[in-house]
Amino acid sequence: MPILYHSPRSRSDTVATLVQMLNADVTIREVTISRLDGTGAPDPDNPHPEKKVPYLVDGEDTVRERGAIIVYLTDAYPEAKLGPLPGETGRGAYLSWLFYYQGIMEPLLVLHWAGFSHPAVTASLRDLDTMLDRLKDALANGPWLLGERFSAADMLCSSPFSWFPDLMPEDPKIRDWVNRCAERMGKEPS
Repeated sequence: MPILYHSPRSRSDTVATLVQMLNADVTIREVTISRLDGTGAPDPDNPHPEKKVPYLVDGEDTVRERGAIIVYLTDAYPEAKLGPLPGETGRGAYLSWLFYYQGIMEPLLVLHWAGFSHPAVTASLRDLDTMLDRLKDALANGPWLLGERFSAADMLCSSPFSWFPDLMPEDPKIRDWVNRCAERMGKEPS
């Protein structure tokens, strides 16, 4: 049986929620991690090479990074319909949003939170306003990033705004989407 290594109140929360929403036959094993506030410590029971979470172990396969784990799980549990499968309409947009989150959204949000600004960041990653415009553009086509279909991409891309309400943009489309996602995932809306 696959094992998801997870630490509550961390980046792995979204994946742990996904496991529940998929009704997946996955064991969730809690481990401790080092935290920004100085609490926690690397857990010797955590097999992640950097002692981070989430980390999925499925037999000989191991999967790091939320986007990769999300694709792995939504492909393995297609009956939940939380991610389009290869060949299904919306698969390209789904993968694009998962990778956009990992490669663009999260780095921009962390840099913004840290107060770091540099032209090289804007030239390579874009800027926060452009990133928010991409979200608004997608949400113009429906209540979810894939139009009428809620997916794990919504879960992942909305997650930082739930964690850091100070980063929540004033735009009502994005605010309403984040709240819809939270409700869908059984979380308290912002």
